[in-house]
Amino acid sequence: MKKLLLVSAIMCAPVAMAHNTSDSSISFSNDECNVEFKNDVRIKPNELEIFKANNQHMLFTAEGELSINGEQVALNSAQRQAMTDYTENLRVQLPEVANIALEGVKIAGVALEEVANAFNINGLDNISALMDDIHQEVESTFYQQGTFVMGQQSFTQFGENFEQQFEKQIETAVESAVMESMGSILVALGSELMSSGGDMQAFEERMENMGAQIEEKVELHAKTLEKRANSLCDDFVEIAQQETQLTAQVPALKGYELFTIKQH
Repeated sequence: MKKLLLVSAIMCAPVAMAHNTSDSSISFSNDECNVEFKNDVRIKPNELEIFKANNQHMLFTAEGELSINGEQVALNSAQRQAMTDYTENLRVQLPEVANIALEGVKIAGVALEEVANAFNINGLDNISALMDDIHQEVESTFYQQGTFVMGQQSFTQFGENFEQQFEKQIETAVESAVMESMGSILVALGSELMSSGGDMQAFEERMENMGAQIEEKVELHAKTLEKRANSLCDDFVEIAQQETQLTAQVPALKGYELFTIKQH
């Protein structure tokens, strides 16, 4: 599930502005999570579809009907209940990926705001607009015309989009805001130096403390988000195990699994 969540990339840059020892990250990368994601899933209010790379697909409806490539698959009551339990689990767990990504964007905005307030940085309108764009990009990746969409291909595209477009734009917007507010920043720094009685060591300590306070605020949110990500990763492992049981009950579903537990 390479680059499944790029919240770490969103968060690290603004936090580093305040305090360069930040190492917070939220990720479901191959190194962080014991499952790999495959196939694509589309969740609508009344049906759930899974597509394979060759465009073969399965469809399970709210009425408990299963079809594969348009052909009905007969299910007994036990199989139908197992399918219902599985699809309901996906409906609950998968959108949490989007929720975590969107929360990560929010945390990045908080980090930028904290830094801006500390140093009287103006010109944040462009940064705020950019964060809104990122928020929209995340939403449009997961939600398309009322359908929740999640797939390996879409995540690859999302990762490339972010790395090539938004990361550079964030850097440029921050640099622009800093340059625009250089006078205010110097005044703020001068004021802090005066408050330290001209003592450079005391001034450095005050600045270090300010950076640490900002980092602490941001990391408090980031660690909570990281716990959610880790918990979700465990949930994905359980879904992978559920899929193994399901394909044993309904052999026609073989190859339509979304998760694979990595072998070490």
